[in-house]
Amino acid sequence: MSSSLHLPSSSQSKAVGKVLNLAESSFKVFTLISPDLNGGNFEMDHVFNSFGCTGTNLSPALDWSNAPTNTKSFALMMHDADAPTGSGFWHWAIYNIPAGTTNLARGVGNSIDRLPKPAIAGLNDMAGTNPEVQQSYVGPCPPQGHGPHRYTITLFALAVEDMHETSGIPVTATPALHSFALNFAMTSYVLGKAQYTAVFERK
Repeated sequence: MSSSLHLPSSSQSKAVGKVLNLAESSFKVFTLISPDLNGGNFEMDHVFNSFGCTGTNLSPALDWSNAPTNTKSFALMMHDADAPTGSGFWHWAIYNIPAGTTNLARGVGNSIDRLPKPAIAGLNDMAGTNPEVQQSYVGPCPPQGHGPHRYTITLFALAVEDMHETSGIPVTATPALHSFALNFAMTSYVLGKAQYTAVFERK
């Protein structure tokens, strides 16, 4: 009994190659970038302006592309996993960003009125301390001498227009509860996730 290896002909190989190239060219990655966070570093324009920090506290501009098909809304969260709290620190949260949105301009996160409607500004971890910033962007302000902190901005593409209606959690819920919903309880409605991480160190 003999066996033989059947190799594709030259024309078959070219056809397979064309199919692979078409597949590769049509595959687009959901991507989040920031033109303000050059080289993945926070400049003083985007650093907090309290608690000993002397930045301007402007939210950085964000751009995203190639959102998954059938995206109905986006949710945005910014977290410092290196904060010495035992659970990190939530700096920024926006929910129910309309599906047609592809960017947030610099400073948009500092004013609820500038958000694309019907987006909702969520609470950050300053809630209960300063009403002026508890629902807006709070820039990096790690403890002095604590080393570089990583700030991860995550954009979730959702298959629903209103994550609160779908999840059952209130708009006033903590960012940790929103994160639980987006990363676990609502995973069947999460079509994709794009992340951008930038660093800041307070020496």
